[in-house]
Amino acid sequence: MKRQTLKLNQGWRPPIGAGLLGLSLVLSATGWSPPAAAVTFKLANPNDDVVGRAFYVKTRKADTLLDIGRQNNMGYDDMRLANQKVDVWVPGSGADVLVPDTFILPDAPRQGIVLNLAEKRLYFFPASGEVVTHAISIGRDGLDTPVGRFKITAKVKDPTWTPTAAHHADRAKEGREPLPAVVPAGPDNPLGSYALRTSAPSILIHGTNKPWGLGMEVSRGCIRMYPEGVEQLFPLVDVNAPITIVDQPYKLGWRGDELYLEVHRNPDGEAKPLHEVVPARLAQAADVNLDWEAVKRAVEENTGLPRLVGDRHSTANRLYLDMIF
Repeated sequence: MKRQTLKLNQGWRPPIGAGLLGLSLVLSATGWSPPAAAVTFKLANPNDDVVGRAFYVKTRKADTLLDIGRQNNMGYDDMRLANQKVDVWVPGSGADVLVPDTFILPDAPRQGIVLNLAEKRLYFFPASGEVVTHAISIGRDGLDTPVGRFKITAKVKDPTWTPTAAHHADRAKEGREPLPAVVPAGPDNPLGSYALRTSAPSILIHGTNKPWGLGMEVSRGCIRMYPEGVEQLFPLVDVNAPITIVDQPYKLGWRGDELYLEVHRNPDGEAKPLHEVVPARLAQAADVNLDWEAVKRAVEENTGLPRLVGDRHSTANRLYLDMIF
C-alpha cells in the first residue's frame, strides 16, 4: 500500500465540530508493498498531544480491512471503528477506506513504553523526541492485561514457549491435540521471534505467529505485536526501560490552540456522561471554548479518531479582546 504525505496550508483551520483532524487524501491501492513496521511521528511542538493525519485508500478486489490495516500498522479495532459502514471482510473493489493514522497521546509520562488498553496501541518515546506507535492485542475478558507502572526485565530473541497449566487445560477443553511441554523457536511459536519480558507477572510484549488477530482482546494478558513491529521495537528499548499501562477510552489533547477528543469506548457498554468525558479543568477554563454538540457526536460515533471539539484563545487573542472590549 503506497503512502503519501499531504502538505497542508498551515494558516487554515477547520471550524469547531468540523470532524476529522486536518484533511485526508484518497489514494489508489496499487501493487503490493511490505507491511509497515511502525508509525513514527515528530512532535513539531513538545506541548502538543495530537500526532499524525488520517488518510484514505481505495481497495482492490481481494483486500480486506485487515490487509489494509497491517500495511499501515493498524489493528482490527482501528480499521473497524474508523470504517463502520464498510464490510471488514469484503469491502469490495474501489471502496474508500479510511486509515486512522492520527492519535491523541495518552495521558501518561512520555517515557519508555506507554500502552493504552482501550485503543489497543503501544507508544514508544525514544530520547530523540519522536513518537513511535504500534497496534497491539491485549488480554481477553477475565484475563485482562494489568494497568500500572512496570519495566522491561529482559530481551529475548528467538524465545521458546513453555505452555502453562491453564494453556494445557484450554487445549483439552477445546478438544485439540495436547501441546508439547516446550515449543521451540520457529514458525509455530506463538511468541514470534522477539519477546520483551516485563516486571508484570507473566506478561510479555512479543510477536505472534497469528498476526491477523492484532487489535483484538485475544491473549491471556500478554501484549502481542505484528512480527515486523516487534522486530523494529526490540533493538530500540533497553532493559529497565519504564512501561506505563493505562486504560483510557476517552482521550483529550491539544494541537496548537485546538482541542480534540478521541473515543475508544466499549460499544456494548454505556457511554460516560459528557461532564465526565471532559474534565472540569477544561470545561470550566475561562480561555477554552467547548462545542458540547461536537463532544456528544464524538462519544456517540465512537470512531477512534481525534475529533475537533473546542479551542482556546492564545495570549495574543486575549490581549486583543481585552483591548477592544
